Amino acid sequence: MDVQALRARADELMAQFERMRSGVGDLQQGLKAVEATVTSDDGLVTVTVGPRGQVTKVEFDPRIYRRPNSKELSATVTETIRRATEKAMADVERLLRPFVPDSQFQAYMDHDLDGIFRQLDSDLPGEDKR
Repeated sequence: MDVQALRARADELMAQFERMRSGVGDLQQGLKAVEATVTSDDGLVTVTVGPRGQVTKVEFDPRIYRRPNSKELSATVTETIRRATEKAMADVERLLRPFVPDSQFQAYMDHDLDGIFRQLDSDLPGEDKR
């Protein structure tokens, strides 16, 4: 990598850092506020999850007692939790997208520090890249 390419990369990293620094307060508040509520297709189960997909509330419609089928209820609850978690993760992704480079985004979403550092290492010039 030549000097101009290094400068360009440094400028890009500084701009990314400034975006992160200036928006981190709003980002943090936005992430804390993420909450997804999903109701099952049959309307009998409603699940609310937080920003990490953790279940914060499960509600059952009283009509659920008219059809006492534990296996069906279990499947409905599980599917509703999955859908709510998916929705919350989409909101988290939308909030984080402007702050994380595309090349590192999936590693950030997966909490894969090794992947993040590998990507950073591949962006830096090494002995074999000169």
